[in-house]
Parts: sequence; C-alpha cells; structure tokens
Amino acid sequence: MTHDKYKELIQILEECTAACSHCFDACLKEEDVKMMAGCIRLDVECSEICSLFSKGLARDTPFVKELAAACAAICEACGKECEKHDHDHCQKCAEACFKCAKACKDAA
Repeated sequence: MTHDKYKELIQILEECTAACSHCFDACLKEEDVKMMAGCIRLDVECSEICSLFSKGLARDTPFVKELAAACAAICEACGKECEKHDHDHCQKCAEACFKCAKACKDAA
C-alpha cells in the first residue's frame, strides 16, 4: 500500500490530533476558560491540520512538502502556547506537538 511509507508519520500525526483534541476539551473545563482561549484556538488549528495531513498521506497526496511545512509551523505554534500552561493536558499536548513538528519538518 502506498501509505505504508508514511506509516510512522501518520501515527505521529494521529497522536498529535488526539493530544490536541484532549487538550482542547480539557481547556474548556478549566476555571478560567478565557485565559485558555489562545490554547484552545491553536489546539483546534493543530488538530485539524494534523488530521488533514494524515488523510492526505494515506491517499499519497502530491502536496506532502507543502502540507508538512504548514503542519510543522502550526504544531510548533501550538506547542509553544501549550507549554506556557502548567496543566498536565497542556504539557502533554506540547510534547506531542513538538514531536509532530519535528517529524513534519523532516518530511518537508
């Protein structure tokens, strides 16, 4: 199958999607949701681009380099925002985002 060559990257993207989705949901339950607005927004952006890129890789998109570059930039931004917050979900999300950003940069 064509997507087998991207198996590891797809897995990293899916892990990042899940981490961002969890962080987004957990941020909405925080006492000061307004303080978490930037984190929530970037969680959504990051989750969406990772999901889109993962699906593209599964169908062997001709836009690997372009999507990888965009995904790396968004993952990096999300990771930087999440690492500002002490919440466990934010720290785990930042870790997943930085791992994904690196994998995407390698693919770009």
